[in-house]
Amino acid sequence: MPRATRDGVSIYYEYDEGDGAPVVFVQGLGYGRWMWRWQREAIAGEHAVIAPDNRGTGRSDAGLPPLVPRLPQKLRVPLLLKLAGYSIEGLAADLEAVLDDVGTRTVHLVGASMGGMIALQHAIDYNRVKTLTLLCTSHGGPDAVPVPEETQEHIFDTPKGASERETLRHQMRPAFNEGFTNRNPHLLDRIIEWRLEQDAGEPAREAQAAAVLGFDVSDRLHEIRVPTLVIHGTNDRVVPVENARLLEEKIATTRLELVEGGSHCLFVEDAPRVNDALCSFLDDYD
Repeated sequence: MPRATRDGVSIYYEYDEGDGAPVVFVQGLGYGRWMWRWQREAIAGEHAVIAPDNRGTGRSDAGLPPLVPRLPQKLRVPLLLKLAGYSIEGLAADLEAVLDDVGTRTVHLVGASMGGMIALQHAIDYNRVKTLTLLCTSHGGPDAVPVPEETQEHIFDTPKGASERETLRHQMRPAFNEGFTNRNPHLLDRIIEWRLEQDAGEPAREAQAAAVLGFDVSDRLHEIRVPTLVIHGTNDRVVPVENARLLEEKIATTRLELVEGGSHCLFVEDAPRVNDALCSFLDDYD
């Protein structure tokens, strides 16, 4: 199993052989590698694929202080938010360690939600990025349109008496359109199983949330000079679509693709549309 190490923390990644510059897929907050399965299938063989587990997710180590995960949530969360959480800069450095371990000079970097923030930070801080694709994400900071308070409460809520599966189903409702979940109950069941197997545990998920809250590259977006594709759903209830328009305004090389009615998890719900846009973009610059 390929692994890279940074600051004593082991970061797991998958590498699939293929032609052309590698495509790197970076996950969202708490999500495992399952979230990119539709896009990875779409480009299989056409490109090599690098798919890391973010710190604290899947097979990667969490790297948290030993006592923190053992604390009750009421004590743990404030500590992670103020002192012991991750940073997007650190998660981007983890990604750079993976790419250095692979030995690739240039990559097509694709990130969604928190993964999009990591991708933005990496494109600014390092020089490996050939193209940048950002889905359902934000540049952070006071100018960004925040996650609605109701959504924040929902995605971190634990209903009283709910099982682990019921809690996951409840927490991810804002990320999907209700019509989609009603039409695809078996797919949602499979996603829950994938999440149980691959997602971050609660302490690491909270540490990742701290990274998102502290993220702000709004004054550095002019440093991005590579071709950039921004894909966003107009019905995103987690990261409002106005954030995509802000990215388009502030990154000179941006191509904006809005998916009408698309949710936060448009890479699942609208996978054919997302795949077409991504593949066309990669073809233009490979």
